[in-house]
Order: sequence, then C-alpha cells, then structure tokens
Amino acid sequence: MSGFEGVIVSDTWLQSQFTQVELRTLKSRYLSIRNQSGRVIVGDLPPVFAKLKAFTEMFTEDEVKGVLLESNKDSGEEIDFESYLRTYLNLQALATAKSGGSKSSFLKATTTTVHHAINESEKSSYVAHINSYLAEDSFLKKFLPLDPSTNSLFDLAKGGVLLCKLINVAVPGTIDERAINTKTSLNPWERNENHTLCLNSAKAIGCTVVNIGTQDLVEARPHLVLGLISQIIKIQLLADLNLKKTPQLVELVDDSKDVEELLGLPPEKVLLKWMNFHLKKAGYEKQVTNFSSDVKDGEAYAYLLNALAPEHSGPAALDKKDPTERANLVLEQAEKLDCKRYLTPKDIVEGSPNLNLAFVAQIFHHRNGLTTDSKKMSFAEMMTDDAETSREERCFRLWINSLGTATYVNNLFEDVRNGWVLLEVLDKISSGAVNWKKATKPPIKMPFRKVENCNQVIEIGKELNFSLVNVAGNDIVQGNKKLILAYLWQLMRFSMLQLLKNLRLHSQGKAGKEITDANILNWANKKVKKAGRTSQMDSFKDRNLSSGVFFLELLSAVEPRVVNWSLATKGETEEDKKLNATYIISVARKLGCSIFLLPEDIIEVNQKMMLTLTASIMYWSLQQPEGEPESSLNSPDGSPTASADGETGLASAVSKLSMDGAASDNATSPQIENENPSKVENEQSSLENEKNDTSDGK
Repeated sequence: MSGFEGVIVSDTWLQSQFTQVELRTLKSRYLSIRNQSGRVIVGDLPPVFAKLKAFTEMFTEDEVKGVLLESNKDSGEEIDFESYLRTYLNLQALATAKSGGSKSSFLKATTTTVHHAINESEKSSYVAHINSYLAEDSFLKKFLPLDPSTNSLFDLAKGGVLLCKLINVAVPGTIDERAINTKTSLNPWERNENHTLCLNSAKAIGCTVVNIGTQDLVEARPHLVLGLISQIIKIQLLADLNLKKTPQLVELVDDSKDVEELLGLPPEKVLLKWMNFHLKKAGYEKQVTNFSSDVKDGEAYAYLLNALAPEHSGPAALDKKDPTERANLVLEQAEKLDCKRYLTPKDIVEGSPNLNLAFVAQIFHHRNGLTTDSKKMSFAEMMTDDAETSREERCFRLWINSLGTATYVNNLFEDVRNGWVLLEVLDKISSGAVNWKKATKPPIKMPFRKVENCNQVIEIGKELNFSLVNVAGNDIVQGNKKLILAYLWQLMRFSMLQLLKNLRLHSQGKAGKEITDANILNWANKKVKKAGRTSQMDSFKDRNLSSGVFFLELLSAVEPRVVNWSLATKGETEEDKKLNATYIISVARKLGCSIFLLPEDIIEVNQKMMLTLTASIMYWSLQQPEGEPESSLNSPDGSPTASADGETGLASAVSKLSMDGAASDNATSPQIENENPSKVENEQSSLENEKNDTSDGK
C-alpha cells in the first residue's frame, strides 16, 4: 500500500470520521498493543484510551473499562482495528456529551472527529473572498466565480492550486508560483506535490495543520478545507494588527509597560482593544469582549461606524429597534467605506464569531481612525526589532507552532517569558524531560513562579548539553532577546540532530555516534558530487551559497524531477539570487521539507538557516526507498509514495509524536514511513567513516 493512500478502512463512513494523521496515530497505537501480545483484546484498551488527552480529563481508567464492557461483555474478546476505531468514536461521543457538546471555532484551527457540520454562511463568505481576490488570476479565472450553493469550492480545492494561490494572497511571496503544478489535468503525484507545498507553506505563515494531511486535501474533506481556508483568510485580514505594520496602534496605550502588553497580545485581541478604544471615545458604555454575543444587537457597530465615518453614518442605525434592521443599516454604512459585504444581517444577529471578526478587521483596514503622533510613533518604532532579529523571531515562532503544542505563540519574546511554552516544546522534543509537578501553568500572577518555570527550562537545556554559561531563568523572564534566540537555536538544532540520529537508530537498532553539523555538510557535498554536479560548500557560512546553485543541485540530486532547470539562474546578480532563493524554498516544501527560512536567509547566507535547510533535505532523502531511482516514487497504480500528509520535514516529525499532545514513550523517535533501513545504514555509515575536516561546528 502506498503512503499516498494512507490508512485505508473498508467502512467508508468510518474512514470519513478521521483525518489521515489521526488514523495513522491510532493504527500505530493499535499495532503497538498487538505487537506485545500477538492480538488485541477488549481488556487491553482501558489504559490506552484513558491516557489520550481527549479522554484523560473526562474518564478514569475504570470508567473507560465500564463503558467498554457495556458493549463487549467479555474483556478477553479479540478486537480488530475497525472495532477499535468504533470504540474510540463511542468514547469521544460520550466525552463530548459530558462536556456539554461545545465545539471549537474554525479560527482556532482545531479539528474534531465526530462533529463535522459545515457552516454555510462561512462557506459563502469564503467563496466571496476567493471570487474577489483571485478573479484576475491567470490560471484560476477560468474556474471563477465559484457558486457557494454548490460543491465547486471543494472540487477546485482538490488540485491544490487554489489553496496555494490563497496563501500568496494572504502573505504575498510565500510560494514561488513557478513551483505550483498548474496543468488542467494533474496526475496523483502532481496533486500530492501541490498539497504538500500548500501544507508546508501554510505552516510557514502561521497556520496550524497538525491534523490535516495531503490525502485529506486530495479528498477535499469539507470541514478540513474550510478550516484551513479560514485560517489563511484570518492571517490576511489581521496582518496589519501589530506595531511593526501599524505603529499608530501605540495610541491605544499610555506608557511603555502597556506597550509591552500590546506587543504580547494576539491580533484578534488587539482588534478588540482598538474597537473598545473608539467605542469609549464615542460614548458606548459597554465593553466588547468577543465577536459573538457582544455584537449581536449591532449597537457596538453603529457607535463604531459613527465614530470612524460620521459622514456615512448617523443616529439612524441606533434608532432601529429591530436588531436585523439595525444590522442591515450597519452593513450599508460599512459598504460606503468600501468594506466588502462578506456577512449578512443574519450573521451579525446570530453572532457568527469568524464572520464578525472578519467584518471588524475590514473596518480597521479601511478606516482605523488612529492619529500619527510623531512622539508616540517614534516610541513604537524603537520597540520593533532589527531585520535579522525579526527574521529569527519569525522562524522560531513558526517552528514552535508547527510542533502542535497546546499554546499558540503570537509574539515569541513576550510569550516565552513565563517559561510554559518552552516547557511544552521541551516535552515534545525530549520525552520525560519536564517535571510538570514543578511547573506552573498560565495565567501566572506570582513572578517567582515564572522564574521557577524558566529555571527548569535552563536546567533541562544544560542536561541536553546546551551552551548556557552564566544564563539563568530570570534572563528569559526579563525578555533578554539575544539569550532567548540563542536558547531556541540550540533547541531547534538539538531537535534536528536527534531526528536524524533516531532515523539511524530505527534502521540499525543501535545508537552509534552522534550526528554532527559536519556530517550533514559532508552528506550534502557527497550527494551533489554523486549526481555528477560540481558545486560544493566549504561550510554553512560559505558565501557561494548565496547564489542558490548548490541547493538547487542538492534538491535535484535527491529527487531529479523536482527542479525545473529552465527556471533556475546562475545566481550572479542580486535579482537572480532572489529568484533562485524563492524557488529553492518552494521546491523544498513541495518535496516535503518543513522549513521556515526566508529568501533573504539564503541570499545573506544565514549559517543557522543553511544548516536547517540542508538537514531537512537530508532527513527527507534518507527516508526514500533504495534500489530504484529516487525520481521513481510511484507505485504501480501511479500513486506517489510520499507520506500520507506530505510532512517529511523535521518539525513535522516532532508534531506527529502523539494525538493527545503528550509525548510518547520514545518521543524523539517518530515513525518513519517508506524508510529503507539499508539505505539509511549505508549512507550514515559512510558519514561516520569520513573525516570531519569541516571547521563549521556548533
């Protein structure tokens, strides 16, 4: 069975209740039980299910056992995989009922396996957004406009082009569109490439895609497609809600302490703060705390528009007694500001959180009503980071969010100061390293508790042999940017090297020597030379890397068909270097590498990013089958043998450790699909025999 097909269940309805990531993880748990005793019986399940995060807060092991015995009288009865899945669903339904049946917003990027109801209003809004922003796209215009009353959105999404283009609308330049397969009729491999490129690029702009795989997108599963589209559109609409893009936001606060608080707020909270700022000045006495119940009556909107655009507004909306009539008048006034009508009066009255947030974000974009106080503006500019620090902050923030930790990081330097996020990352990367009994979960009121968390972060770092001379937990609490970046780089590097080491351990059954930076460099040089190319790199600081030629040749060496050489340049001018750099990043993501660097990192030869890029390509390459050309990744039926979700990057491997968010028994040794032990052993053995003649170390 090819990895592209994923885990197949004979009952199509049962298969539809799970994402491929969930199926693969549940299958892994099922097989681990069977491998121990040769079969799986009902009595084996209670301790397994009781440890899942979905159930651990709802049921004790005895309660799980009681539920199972109600439908299976004999605890010694053998249970097959499909029965195992049905039992999981039954427990999940009970857990949902027990918790009151609450459902998460699409904007929170969560996916469930029981409730997959589609919000038609949201679907219509997203279709309108796509029709508006992509109407002139050279490839998509022949398919647009989409009809929201049909499934044309999902049919178009199956090819992968739509989602890739939508990502570029949200964050221009994320994907080099030369790397997108845009033929009218795509084969399975080309579709999979597009979806792999889409998912890795979505992670690179801040989307959470832990529970979404390429097979889910190939099938265009509505709740997952809409969930991803919702995240992409949200990122686009909230892009300017930060001090770097809109320094005028500093008007919302009074002093430096408040500015620090503003820096740490997620963009939707900044939007609420902005809205309340204007409402207070307009005489509105209530505080808006959400985009649902607090705006249902339309009064807040009437006051807001009257404050921001009195020439288009007036008391008419407030005079209306019927909420629907008021909402309709509010939308008419907003249209005069060129706000596109993506929601209806009904959506306002019913308190649709996603659509109301989008509506307020549009008002902000067209008329934010903030002044340009030069004194405050210069203060805001002082609070922003230099280009290199900003790029590193972005890289580490996106990497952390890609791991699937419970806490989403909006501002790296602010969000890590209580230590909790770093403990979550350490738990993902080094199973059992964190003593959770000594940790304090936010919100944390007592400062010494933050210091305790950060002290444990430093202690674990020392145990992992990080260089932390004269560094204390209080340095993190104080927000020392240089030390935070240094710690996170060592953490990311440790994660990369551990994954490569565990790949060898998985194939050889022995730990062997540690993998070093020099091993990775030597592997890359050998790979390029073996492919008949002439480029070599002396170190990860080699200035010749700025042309991009070496990485194009390395990508072509591990997968000959992935690079279109007619699009490559010699990288001699700055413009050519940028063209190559943007193409390299998209090709690597299309291949399956989960990377977070920017073209500038390649052009300027950022040593850290050069190492992560090379290691990600190496990690992907070592998983490919031996004994056939690496371009022949197709099974007899034409299906590619990439992993079911296209995530072969280093960060992805960490994020797949467990469905329940807790680290598995071997947390840094993820399951490797399509891995050929002999290939890994041969390549790694040759690395060990080479002399580490490279001066580029840690």
